[in-house]
Amino acid sequence: MEDANPGDESEREGGTVLLVGSDAWRERVRPHLGVDDGGTRSVATAAAARAATDAGAAVAVVVAAQDLPDESGLALLASLRERGTAPAFVLAPRDDDGALAARAVAADVDGYVPADPAVLAERLPRAVEDHRERTGGDRPVTDEALASALGDPNRVTLVLSTGGTVRRANETARDLLADDSDGDANGDGDANEDGDANGNANGDGDAHGDRDAADVAGRPLWSLAAWADDGETRQRLQRAVSRAADGAYATAEVRLGTDGGQILDCAFRPVGDGTPSRVVVEGTDVTERVRLQEELARSEQLHRVTLNNMTDTILITDDEGRFTYVCPNVHFIFGYSAQEIRELGTIDELLGEDLFDRAELEANDVLTNIERTAVDKAGNEHTLLVNVRTVSIQGGTTLISCRDVTKRKQREQALTRLHRTSRALLYAETELEIAERIVADATSILPVPVFAVYRIDPDENALRPVASSPETESVHGPLHDRSLTHDHPVVRAFVENETVAVEEPPPAEALDAPSTALRSAVAIPLGEHGVLLAGAPERGAFDDVAMEVAELLAAAAEAALDRVERERTLRSRDRRLQQQNQQLTRVNQVNELIRGIDRTVVSAETREEIEHAVCEQLTESDRFAFAWIGAAGPHEEGLRPTARAGGGRGYLDGVALSPDGGEPALRTAASETPTLVSNVTDELRDRDWSKAAVSRDFHSVLSVPLSYDGVLLGTLTVYADRPDAFDGMVQSVLAELGATIASAINAVERKEALVSDAVVELEYRIADPTSVFHRLARAADCTVELEGEIRPGADDLVFVSVDGATAAAVVAAADDLVSVAAARAVEDDVVELRMDGPYVTSSLADHGAAIGTLRATPEATTMTVEVGGPVAVRTVDDVVSREYDDVELLARRERADATATYRRPGEQLLETLTPRQLEVARVAYRSGYFDSPRRATGEEIAASLDISDTAFYEHVRAVQGRLFSALLDGRRGVE
Repeated sequence: MEDANPGDESEREGGTVLLVGSDAWRERVRPHLGVDDGGTRSVATAAAARAATDAGAAVAVVVAAQDLPDESGLALLASLRERGTAPAFVLAPRDDDGALAARAVAADVDGYVPADPAVLAERLPRAVEDHRERTGGDRPVTDEALASALGDPNRVTLVLSTGGTVRRANETARDLLADDSDGDANGDGDANEDGDANGNANGDGDAHGDRDAADVAGRPLWSLAAWADDGETRQRLQRAVSRAADGAYATAEVRLGTDGGQILDCAFRPVGDGTPSRVVVEGTDVTERVRLQEELARSEQLHRVTLNNMTDTILITDDEGRFTYVCPNVHFIFGYSAQEIRELGTIDELLGEDLFDRAELEANDVLTNIERTAVDKAGNEHTLLVNVRTVSIQGGTTLISCRDVTKRKQREQALTRLHRTSRALLYAETELEIAERIVADATSILPVPVFAVYRIDPDENALRPVASSPETESVHGPLHDRSLTHDHPVVRAFVENETVAVEEPPPAEALDAPSTALRSAVAIPLGEHGVLLAGAPERGAFDDVAMEVAELLAAAAEAALDRVERERTLRSRDRRLQQQNQQLTRVNQVNELIRGIDRTVVSAETREEIEHAVCEQLTESDRFAFAWIGAAGPHEEGLRPTARAGGGRGYLDGVALSPDGGEPALRTAASETPTLVSNVTDELRDRDWSKAAVSRDFHSVLSVPLSYDGVLLGTLTVYADRPDAFDGMVQSVLAELGATIASAINAVERKEALVSDAVVELEYRIADPTSVFHRLARAADCTVELEGEIRPGADDLVFVSVDGATAAAVVAAADDLVSVAAARAVEDDVVELRMDGPYVTSSLADHGAAIGTLRATPEATTMTVEVGGPVAVRTVDDVVSREYDDVELLARRERADATATYRRPGEQLLETLTPRQLEVARVAYRSGYFDSPRRATGEEIAASLDISDTAFYEHVRAVQGRLFSALLDGRRGVE
């Protein structure tokens, strides 16, 4: 019967079940007790419950809620047992959170009925029985009690013999443990332990046995196939049965099936007066609980592993800043152990005061990226990013996470300084300026003292130090040139184009510097420009951040060096282009000048016109200040000015034009090569002419010879009013102009010689033993005289008459001469010679002269040359002297009428013939083709000339036609 006032803590009379809990809880539980209201008493608090049991009332069992106003249900149990008046105790909480069940088991409650009060009627008798067994009561377990226990569908319940054979099993046990085997009806031979030889259920008070238990009954508990086949499970079962058979309470946690099967928490209770006669096994499915515990263990292990290996440090403090939790990996940042951190007391001792604003944190729940500097146990400074969050964990209210960003901060600072250096390098103009800037800024970018830049010397194939930081020599010692053949880190870095780090072997050995204090160094290539060397007096100075920054510094230096080289190349290219443009402009100007001179030279009729036109046109523009042409007289040495133009202002009258005067034109005449004086002042102390030139503002001079066919006809000398006015192009153009002028002069002189009535005959004695005619005369011991030459050119054809020997003897002598390509006798005293190259007659003809006679004896050779018009005797002398080594002019004779001598009869007709026609006519005439009878046929003559018969007859008819036309019509020839 329930209290009239539910909240009253007074006892109820006459009940054997004491309910302890709130009104709502009692209303929920009472209908399921299976006991009359007269058999229950009710109280609301733990204190009232203790008072009820102390009063001596017959309380068989206490059913309590967990949540009581003054303390918990489990606390009530503990206090009752301490008093020694504890009846059976059943805990019936409103909710089961898993953890409470574990605590209830640990407290050894007699019954536990969470959530579902409907099973209370079944649990109360068993709880009383369990209590009596546990406390040593002498009341035996009744069949009714066993029946009640066996009927609990939430438990696995079995009754065993003391030998472990299954006697009875509830439905839950059979469903879980039964298999298809027949089992052993007699068990292990222990059926007689309870006086039942047949092993039936009569020993348990069941006359008819338990047919449904046949699949498990009669078999040892540990032999059932349902248990996990791991060996350990069956051993646990055997040990628990053995303890219970000895009268002790035992427990065992066993697994069913393979890995992942159900897990039972089994209690083994001995039953019987005095000596146990049977063992009751009650098993509860704790699979989910074990799974949760295992997952929790794995989670805790993962948590420990994660916290131990993460780089961030986690700290939890209370509102006063005292540590309530310290992450195990705290030493990664601070160097302290977790215990040492706790001993510091508060977070202020570790990270300093005023880490964050408490009001701001409460308003936002989280504060992120607070930058703070902290000092570790070794005294090293660290830059930290701190995040703060409000939490409620085991008394802690503030979670603080610290991330070490020291290296990142250093990298950011280094990159900022490197950026400034890179900007400064944009304005550097030389390699040395770049090298000096790099070593000057490097020590502020990286905390190492030694920096040096080596530059490659391509001429010596060596790396030379061009700049170094101030501390380099004191820390490392003097720097030396390194040949590319040396085995040195700087050389390897340059040759292999890869960074070389030096720590092992020791830097003193690797750097070939015995006195160095460096303990670590790196050599970083600067592309094709050189190498950057960095070093520090401690090991490990170049970690990942330092190495990255050093390589970025080297990359900036390389880029700047590339830029300077590229700009220098571009400037050089621009200068070359500008020079080329200027040169092209000069070339165009000079070419225009030369074209004008060429037109004038071609149309000129006399040498005087050519020379004056050349000088005038050369000085028309401002390019040249003065020009003159000088020629050597026939009987004098030195030069005679023949034309001049420009602002000479008496220069030629003020200088000596004799060979020893030193004037550039005189030097050109003597050497017959161009003479260049780039700066007249270079000769002021040595040459008198230079003083006269400088006084007239002449600062550079070029003199070129006027030579034709190796004969010097004069000199052209040009003066400019600035030094170095005659570059290579101008020199080349003026040298070619000199050759053009000489050719033009020679042409007009030849033309004048052809129409001149005045003839000069020069007689020479030739003592040169190598001359062709002299060698023929001496070899054949005869006199050889030139009859005429047919085809001037590359292979002159000449005819010679022989006196004192046969023509065959002369032909035989000619065969031994290299200068004679071929020889044959055309008459008994006439020999045809084909010369191997131009003969002297061709050279004389080019200069307007012709051979009169050429007669050679074994002793000497004499030759007369006829010169007409203005052709200088000196020109002929030059030609003859160039042809023969030992020449002597015997006589010089002048004649007024050149018709009979200089122009032989029929010469005008011969001029109308081609060289081939003239050759054919002369060979035919000398061979007797025109004699009667003929001494040679046309076929024979054609064969000797190596032409066809038809060609021979065509040439003969052409010659005859021109001859008859000249005789009969008075014309020079016919077309």
